[in-house]
Amino acid sequence: MARRKRSDDHENLERWLLTYADLITLLLAFFIVMYSMSRIDAKKFGKMSEALSGVLKGGTTVIKHGDDVGALPGHGVLKTGHLKSLGKEIEKSFQKLGKESEINVEISERGLVIHVMESALFDEGKADLKLKAQETLDVVARHIRNLDNHIRVEGHTDNKPINTIRFPSNWELSSVRATEVLRYLSDNHRLEPRRLSALGFGEYRPISPNNSDENRAKNRRVDIIILTMEMTASEPTSEFY
Repeated sequence: MARRKRSDDHENLERWLLTYADLITLLLAFFIVMYSMSRIDAKKFGKMSEALSGVLKGGTTVIKHGDDVGALPGHGVLKTGHLKSLGKEIEKSFQKLGKESEINVEISERGLVIHVMESALFDEGKADLKLKAQETLDVVARHIRNLDNHIRVEGHTDNKPINTIRFPSNWELSSVRATEVLRYLSDNHRLEPRRLSALGFGEYRPISPNNSDENRAKNRRVDIIILTMEMTASEPTSEFY
């Protein structure tokens, strides 16, 4: 009986180690969160603080993936479900104007993709916006100018080679076209430049095989992409601008 008592006493003396280990783990998690939040805004910090407080008090509070903790004034950063609704609104606007053939809207893993056909914006082989392009871009801008999602403008061509003084290859043509659209949205509709970017993919991101005039026309396009919350959050930022 005496031997059993000494064993029980030994176990009781070591129970404090479990509590101590739990405390150290919680403190470690707390300081990691504090360090990671040191460079983000107060709204995100408050959200994280609230969740952490719930855990420390024995609750089950968690921050769900995709919570809108970074929404800014205006409509905020739209989630994927809202982007789908926005896409339908844009399609309806073009249908009312009889311009539905100029665009194609889809949801991808990156966000809402608005495919604008070359014929609605540029003459073939050129990068100067046509007069009719303004009306097309004005429709798009009315729907996206109050969003806080990052907006990426991408230029695309078909696989027909080009070699002019201004455009030695399709890389240059697609890049300048994307920049022209970006500048129009920024200059004429006051879209925040810090949430805009432009890319040129040349012929290397076709959406149809380049085996007919019809398919090549589909590939000659500018994509205006409203990035998801997650991709918006991953865009590089700077504290000096």
